[in-house]
Amino acid sequence: MEKQSEQSPIRILIVDDHPIVRAGLATLLKREQDLRLEGGVNSADEALAFLAGHVVDVVLLDLRMPKTTGIEVLPKIVGNPCSPGVLILSSFDYEEEIYRAAMAGARGYLMKSAPRKEILQAVRSVAQGKLHFPEGIANRILERKGRSGLSPREQDILIMISKGLTNKEIGHALLISQFTVRNHVNHILEKLQASDRTEAVSIAIQQGVIAIHS
Repeated sequence: MEKQSEQSPIRILIVDDHPIVRAGLATLLKREQDLRLEGGVNSADEALAFLAGHVVDVVLLDLRMPKTTGIEVLPKIVGNPCSPGVLILSSFDYEEEIYRAAMAGARGYLMKSAPRKEILQAVRSVAQGKLHFPEGIANRILERKGRSGLSPREQDILIMISKGLTNKEIGHALLISQFTVRNHVNHILEKLQASDRTEAVSIAIQQGVIAIHS
């Protein structure tokens, strides 16, 4: 990220697929003399195209967007030559999503319902190269780091469980024995501290371990 002088405004890009959210944030940011809204786009692809031709200091990124999600595009944004700081604004506070965003390079995470003052403070902190994770969220990230997450294979199996597949059917799909599937399922239950398959799926959805598709 290019260093800003004290007089230079903080350049911001909003990435959110909801026009109302973009408009609300734009109104908020435009009231501040030290902030400058460079643009607002509604998809990950548009964000990357915009960043290819513009220099910004902070990207306000929505995690849940059609086609390419915020989590998926995050590494590409922070890997941009201009290296803008990314502040996540989400309607959800699922633990797994917060953890994945932090691990992918997000500098901050706020709920969209956060007070105006908190959003502005977060933008300024991220522009200065600081982290801005509210205390409750920061504590949950540290707690999450201390636990073993699900492996990619376990996540695949959990998604299949959510679709109602049996161990035998899962084994057939993954070309492994149903006994190996059973071992994976036991590990999943242990890691999620779930008593059965149904509870495991419920916990995984609540924590954002597996995505909800409408």
